[in-house]
Amino acid sequence: MARTFHITADGGSRGNPGPAGYGAVVSEDGKVIAELFEAIGIASNNVAEYRGLIAGLQKVHELDPQATVTVAMDSKLVVEQMSGRWQIKHPDMRELARQARDAHDMSRVSFSWIPREENSHADRLANKALDGAATGAGLTGKPQLNFLTERLVSDETPTTIMFVRHGETVLTPSRRFSGIGAMDPALTDKGIAQAQAVAKEIAARKPDILIASPLLRTTMTAKEVSDATGLDVIFDDQWYECDFGKWEGLTPAEVKEQFPDEWSAWLSSTSYRVPGGESYAEVASRAEAGLNDLVLQYPGKKICVVTHNIVIRGLAAIAMEAPLESMYHVDILPCSITTVAVWPSDGLRALKGLSERSHIS
Repeated sequence: MARTFHITADGGSRGNPGPAGYGAVVSEDGKVIAELFEAIGIASNNVAEYRGLIAGLQKVHELDPQATVTVAMDSKLVVEQMSGRWQIKHPDMRELARQARDAHDMSRVSFSWIPREENSHADRLANKALDGAATGAGLTGKPQLNFLTERLVSDETPTTIMFVRHGETVLTPSRRFSGIGAMDPALTDKGIAQAQAVAKEIAARKPDILIASPLLRTTMTAKEVSDATGLDVIFDDQWYECDFGKWEGLTPAEVKEQFPDEWSAWLSSTSYRVPGGESYAEVASRAEAGLNDLVLQYPGKKICVVTHNIVIRGLAAIAMEAPLESMYHVDILPCSITTVAVWPSDGLRALKGLSERSHIS
C-alpha cells in the first residue's frame, strides 16, 4: 500500500545571489522522518528554494516510489510554477523544475503555499546549512575532513550521545528478527545482568538526560540505567527498532526459506522494505532526525539513549558519512555502548566508540 508523505522546503541566499543553502523536512503521519540541508555555493533565493524541493522529493522517492506527496512551501514562485499556473521563463528555473518533476511522479504530488512562519523548520535547516558553510563547512552542510581536527580540539562542548542497545532477550541468541511486533520480548536473566552492568558504566560517564524506546526490552534496560544514574526515563517511539513485518520472530534461515525472493532483495538494498515492515533506509532517516533533534534540544549535554541494533548501526554509518550499505558490516552487541559526538555550532559528527562492552558477555 502506497504511503503519504508531507514535505516542507525552503532556501535562502545571503546576497541574492550570494552564498545559498536549502532545507527540507519529510514527515509521515505527523512524525519527522528526514531532515535535509545543504550549502550550494553562490545562487539565488529561487534556485535554493527549488533545490530544497528537489531534495525532499528525491528522499520520498527513495523511501517509496509510489508514495503520495503533499508539498508546502512559502515560495509562491515555486508553488505556482510547479502547479502549472505560472510559466517558467528563465532557463535555469526550467531546468530545476525538470529535475523536480523527474524526482517523483508528479501525478502523485500536490503543492500548496504556506506563510513563512509556518515553514520555520525548513527555514532553520537552510540557515543551518548557510551557517555551516560560513564556518568552514563543505557543500553538504557538514565540515570538510581537514576541518575535523580543528573541531575535535576546539573549546566548544559537543553534544555527546551514548546509544545503548538493550540486553539479551529469548530471541537474541538465535538472532531471530525482533522489531516492534506483538511478541515484544522481555529481557532474560542474562539480559538483566547485562543491563545492570552497562548501567554502572553509564552512571560513571554522568549523563544529563536518559531517553529510551518504549518497547519492553528497552524499558527494562533503561530502568537499570535509571536506577544507577537517578535520571527519569523519557520514552520516545522515534527510537523504536526496525519494523520487520512478516519476518517478526523468524530466524534468518527461516526467512530465506519462506521468502527467498524478498530475502535476496533485502540483502541487496537498504531501500528494500521488509513485507509489512520498514527498510533500513527508513530506519536510518528516522534515527538521523532523532539525532538532530537531540542536538537542538540539548546542546552540549551528555545523553544516554537506550535503543536497538538496527537503529545504532544506521547511526554509526551516518556519523562516519559512510554508505548506508556499511550497516551490513556492523553488529551491535547487547548492552554495548556506541558514542556519537555532535558539535552544535556546525553539526559535525564523530563516532567516538562502537559497540563497546567490557562487562557480562
